[in-house]
Amino acid sequence: MELHQVPAGQDDQGWAPRACTLPTAERPLRVAEFDALFTEAVREVRPDGPGRVRFVLRPGPEVAGRAAELAARETGCCSFFTFTLTATGGELTLDVSAGDRHAGVLDALTSRATRMSAASPGARP
Repeated sequence: MELHQVPAGQDDQGWAPRACTLPTAERPLRVAEFDALFTEAVREVRPDGPGRVRFVLRPGPEVAGRAAELAARETGCCSFFTFTLTATGGELTLDVSAGDRHAGVLDALTSRATRMSAASPGARP
């Protein structure tokens, strides 16, 4: 996985709410890790009701491991997120939810995932 600096977009505001305990200096690297996952592995972004989004990922053990590891680290600093990784029937999905209080953060994450995955045809079959 290569990490690259990505130009800021309008959806980048709200990514790190006050509840986030990740040190400020580490936040750009975390954003780059999410960007790499979105660019390399997200096939589709599906809003799944209020406060929920489903990322359809390229199936495979490497992608599943990356998504699980990133989700575990993210809940360490942003405990308001709930991540559910599901592998079934040849499909791999990552469901993300956040409470109403952090809906804006989830909206920013969803917008960024949509933008990053659309920019990369490599994540699609």
